[in-house]
Amino acid sequence: MLDAGYEGVHLDLEPLHSGDQDYLALLDDLRAVTRAQDAQLSVAAHQIDPLPGLHNVAGLFADHPKWWSQRFFGQVARRVDQIAVMSYDTARPLESTYGGFVAQQTSLALEVTPPTTHLLMGLPFYYESNFSHWGHAETVAAAVRGARLGLSRTDPDRELFGLAPYIDFAASETNWSEYREGWPRPRP
Repeated sequence: MLDAGYEGVHLDLEPLHSGDQDYLALLDDLRAVTRAQDAQLSVAAHQIDPLPGLHNVAGLFADHPKWWSQRFFGQVARRVDQIAVMSYDTARPLESTYGGFVAQQTSLALEVTPPTTHLLMGLPFYYESNFSHWGHAETVAAAVRGARLGLSRTDPDRELFGLAPYIDFAASETNWSEYREGWPRPRP
């Protein structure tokens, strides 16, 4: 990819279980290559356990791991230039509980992401309603409020922090306006 002229590599490997040592080894190997070529290494990350150890319990009942431990998230974050939390598909039924979840995810991620790694919180730029994603609750406005709250609580001066729309080809004008209205960050 780098030989083809790309400026970096982004991995979105799913499902990926918390604690996967092969993944960490892969990131170490890729990091050596990207650093040697002055390129970026970026990954999409599962959400962090809202309660420590919950990923172990959830793994007993589902084939797809929903969460990583905060420790594993930090191990991944230390190996990359950019990490994007997939902070959607949460099954939260209310806008307020979804926003609170994003605030918690933002704080948990900031606590273990080095200041040299760019942390991005994913925004739901799509609409669907099912058990894992209630469109009336998982709004861009709620995600932006949650990210701002988590950032202000945990690391308000963080330089390498932002929001990442997923998936922009399905985005509506409402998604974009909620993003623009909710995320007017002053620039230095």
